[in-house]
Amino acid sequence: MRNFKLAAAALAALLAASGMAHAGAACGDSAKGFDGFIKQFKKEAAAAGVGAKGLSALDGVQYQPGIIKKDRAQSVFSLSFMDFQKRMVSAYRIKEGANILRQNKQMFDAIQRQYGVPGEVLIAFWAFETDFGKNMGDFDTISSLATLSWDCRRPDKFREQLIGALKLYENGDLEREDMRGAWAGEIGHTQFLPKEYLETAVDFDGDGHRNLRRSVPDAMASGAALLVKHGWQANQPWIEEVKITKDLPWDQADIAIQHPRSQWVKWGVKGVEGKLKADNFPASLLLPMGKDGPAFLAYDNFTTAYLKWNESLVYSTTAAYLATRIAGAGPFDPGRGTVNALSYQQIIELQKILVSKGYDVGDVDGKLGKATREAVKQEQLKIGWPADSYPTVEFLQKLGG
Repeated sequence: MRNFKLAAAALAALLAASGMAHAGAACGDSAKGFDGFIKQFKKEAAAAGVGAKGLSALDGVQYQPGIIKKDRAQSVFSLSFMDFQKRMVSAYRIKEGANILRQNKQMFDAIQRQYGVPGEVLIAFWAFETDFGKNMGDFDTISSLATLSWDCRRPDKFREQLIGALKLYENGDLEREDMRGAWAGEIGHTQFLPKEYLETAVDFDGDGHRNLRRSVPDAMASGAALLVKHGWQANQPWIEEVKITKDLPWDQADIAIQHPRSQWVKWGVKGVEGKLKADNFPASLLLPMGKDGPAFLAYDNFTTAYLKWNESLVYSTTAAYLATRIAGAGPFDPGRGTVNALSYQQIIELQKILVSKGYDVGDVDGKLGKATREAVKQEQLKIGWPADSYPTVEFLQKLGG
């Protein structure tokens, strides 16, 4: 479930240095040319420090058309927050998460002392990524990454990951049979991409290996280490459910905008249980379904660490919410009324309309990403609608969709 990016300019330089940017060898959309790509990629990997053992993992690797089909599939991240959380936050996951936290208190306390990340945060990610280790995936990591590295759609996102996977095998962190996981190359209980595995994973159980497939302590502590790398601050909150009024400066409800909690209190934002602290602690107002849906205050741990773990707002909001449920919070208030959320195809239609109006929405991909939400906000301001950055069916109709 991870999203990750590499600068295209960096890839171009890498390809040029390795001799891969000529003779049409940069990418391909079928098995044709794949063997030649692997031959060239071995040279690139060797130049990046991969030795004979690591390079041997590429021997006999075959192009996997099934991986490409999965890469082209409609994304679950196009679901609304309400629909996504119904799928991901089950009574079983809340109860099992709390049981795991209680039964492994010593381990999670030790991780929190070292990294400052609460166990419920890590367990919620674990639930989302692999259902507590039950579904880590059985795709061959090297074959998957090699196929995606050759494919023309997003080769820049996978070639560095492939080198990372080869180095993991080279240095003995994983045996070849353990290099299995999700279709896009993620490995282990918390689905680390090979590069972040290589750079961030820790040996928390002290056996001399960083095995995120076979060792739960290694996986949980590595998840904490990655969150710290992403900016996690110890002893600080991540999200907090709040109640909002019917009249707010809706254009301020944006995860890119922070105000002191005292300002939110002045604007009528209240805590779910008792008063909201009217202090100078900075927070953003997160409205995952717009002004008529549920409401949360989002803190720096959410806007930095969570959104770097997964840049999908619907994923991160739901994972953060599950963590609060495991910690003992109740279910959220669905809001003031029915929100007519857009379907995947309607989001595509909306993005095309926004592009035609001159907005940069990034990829037209059916996901309500940061750029699309910002364009929606600007258009809402233009037409005099509450600028909560959330497009509904009614908003699409207003734009002529």
